[in-house]
Amino acid sequence: MNNRTEISTLGEFGLIRHLTADIKPQNASTLKGIGDDCAVVTTDLCAKSGEKDENLGCTLMTTDLLLEGVHFDLTYVPLKHLGYKAAMVNISDIYAMNGKPTQLTVSLGVSKRFSVEDLEQLYQGIKLACKNHGVDIVGGDTTSSLTGLTISITCLGQANKDDIVYRSGAKDTDLVCVSGDLGAAYMGLQLLEREKAVFNQQTGKDAETQAQPDFQGKEYLLERQLKPEARGDVVSQLREAGIKPTAMIDISDGLSSELLHICHESHCGCSIYEDRLPIDYQTSIQAEQFGISPVTCALNGGEDYELLFTVALKDYERVSQLEGIHIIGHIQREELGALLVTRDGAEYPLQAQGWNHLQA
Repeated sequence: MNNRTEISTLGEFGLIRHLTADIKPQNASTLKGIGDDCAVVTTDLCAKSGEKDENLGCTLMTTDLLLEGVHFDLTYVPLKHLGYKAAMVNISDIYAMNGKPTQLTVSLGVSKRFSVEDLEQLYQGIKLACKNHGVDIVGGDTTSSLTGLTISITCLGQANKDDIVYRSGAKDTDLVCVSGDLGAAYMGLQLLEREKAVFNQQTGKDAETQAQPDFQGKEYLLERQLKPEARGDVVSQLREAGIKPTAMIDISDGLSSELLHICHESHCGCSIYEDRLPIDYQTSIQAEQFGISPVTCALNGGEDYELLFTVALKDYERVSQLEGIHIIGHIQREELGALLVTRDGAEYPLQAQGWNHLQA
């Protein structure tokens, strides 16, 4: 009898590592393959000849696959918002490598229940996201689907070789920084799921008119979930301040998961401090109403698409003066582990408990 390993035992990133561990680039133009927010390639002749050039022009490449019923629920996600978010997820990956997004392709799998007008709404959102970030839509593919809506987007970007920031550059004593605030997108999702449950409980022919979502005063949380914004402004802010991060990643699966990615790739540990986590007032209030710790939302919520990055200790003064940037901890030696330090000084191992659709 053949051995069978369930995918859920590995999880998403464990599966990727398992399937790709023995893949080695065969071309000198492949500067970075699997293992970061983007692949990095170049067509420059000096790359082919093996010469070193710090000003080498590079192309960044990233792709994401979104499946109905797994990544989004059309019960409460408008198609225009879905299109905007699908593009933004990829654009954010380019910024996470300290690059500039430039081109995007869109491939769709569409079932018969969708009309031309539906797809026009989806594309309105994609085009708006691209317009806001100076990205050209340059191609894609469309096919039929038996299982609903599938969206696959690939985004290209540009950067000089010496400007690119990987996950693997964090060093002992580096500062751990994050932009914006955390946990709001997760609270927005919980609100939408709550109202969906209320709607499903309605009975009778007037059910649709009776179910009135209670979103007053929650607009910020909903916007963070339905219409996230890639933080290209933060990349520009750091560049203008003369700060180059040592490592960087965008927060899609939760702060704890992303920070552990940096620690894994950089062979280091970290300590982050509970009282320094940036949490919006609305997020805190809503979390308490749901009986959830706001800190749990910040650590594990995901889909904030803020930038998590590390900077050298020498940049403390400059980075601490940047608006909207928060220093939440520091990098330490790998043997010290990845830790969360609570308000009372207790230390707990940081765990990746963000959303993972391949886990059991």
